[in-house]
Amino acid sequence: MLTKGFEVEVYTGSPNGDIVGLSDRITADIDGFVREPDSRNVEYVTDPLRDYEQLLCALVQPRLKLRQYLSSLGDYTIIPGSTLSLGDSSRFYRSEPNNPYHSYIEKTYGTQVVTASIHINVGIPDPQLLLKACRLVRLEAPLFLALSAASPFLDGKVTGFHSNRWAVFPQTPKQVPLFESHEHFIAWTEAQLTAGTMQNVRHLWSSVRPNGSARPYDLNRLELRICDLVTHPVKLLAICALLEARIQQLIDDPSLDPFNSSIFYRDSAQLERLTAANEQAVARNSLDAELSHWQDGRSLLARDWIEELYTEVWPTAKKHGFSCFLTPLQTILRDGNEAQQWLKTIDKGWSVRSVMQQAILSMELDEMELGNKLCEPMMA
Repeated sequence: MLTKGFEVEVYTGSPNGDIVGLSDRITADIDGFVREPDSRNVEYVTDPLRDYEQLLCALVQPRLKLRQYLSSLGDYTIIPGSTLSLGDSSRFYRSEPNNPYHSYIEKTYGTQVVTASIHINVGIPDPQLLLKACRLVRLEAPLFLALSAASPFLDGKVTGFHSNRWAVFPQTPKQVPLFESHEHFIAWTEAQLTAGTMQNVRHLWSSVRPNGSARPYDLNRLELRICDLVTHPVKLLAICALLEARIQQLIDDPSLDPFNSSIFYRDSAQLERLTAANEQAVARNSLDAELSHWQDGRSLLARDWIEELYTEVWPTAKKHGFSCFLTPLQTILRDGNEAQQWLKTIDKGWSVRSVMQQAILSMELDEMELGNKLCEPMMA
């Protein structure tokens, strides 16, 4: 099994759904949390782990700690969703006013970047294999957004998107190639830094990117950045298991590389356009989006593509001992992702605020149940 870990961004606020910036106090008082440019969200990072049971607790325990701390400050909690559902998107609340990179972000992008998401990192120490995996996962990244979409609201209104976060997020630079090799990635990154289209090596905001301790030279993991915030840890593990199984498939069968197995392999620009269109279709309609398959261009719904992928990767996941963690994907396909469930409730006459209040309560109850049943016995 591969190592994997999460970068988890969450909003803080009140139980009635209002988002309140507290990151300066959180990061000062709790180890393991770091600031984002806007003070209304905060991030924690799990260690790279192979075992899914340990990873579950690594997801839950920091949130339990954060909840306990927030209650000590007053009537505060964690807010689900990946956009400022009941917030004020007209104003940027700087977490570090003297940070020049944050100044650049505020001036250039405004609150389009004030989102909460999940980044999934999977360890791949061979850089050439890593770049192959990035090609495959980037072309299938829209499927992971379809499973995780959780941002249909902004400023108390329905936006018309299932992932408003990804619909407006400023992917930077505007054109990112499917990297042919590690050498290609190094040369391209150096050119972007020279041209100023990237401010630093972190300023590569695409759905998937190679990552490591000294980018672009020292790479050791794939980072999937497209997912909205998945509040239920077990469902997040299922999405992670799908990603790991797909990468394991590629390791076992290198011919899965799109440069070998796509009818568009001679035209990487066509593949880039295809996946960009798929991303935007999924941002609007998630599991019900009509997509074009990168292998042969055929049209199919996101949910049907995911079903195909689920069947295809199951034997690989079973061989490596984690197929049971895939099964919650069937629940998402049956009941809908978080955005779809919230919008169904809106159709029944609920307000955005009442939907978010219920989601806040559900998130807290899920974490408490998992913490009590699974994580405390493991720590004993």
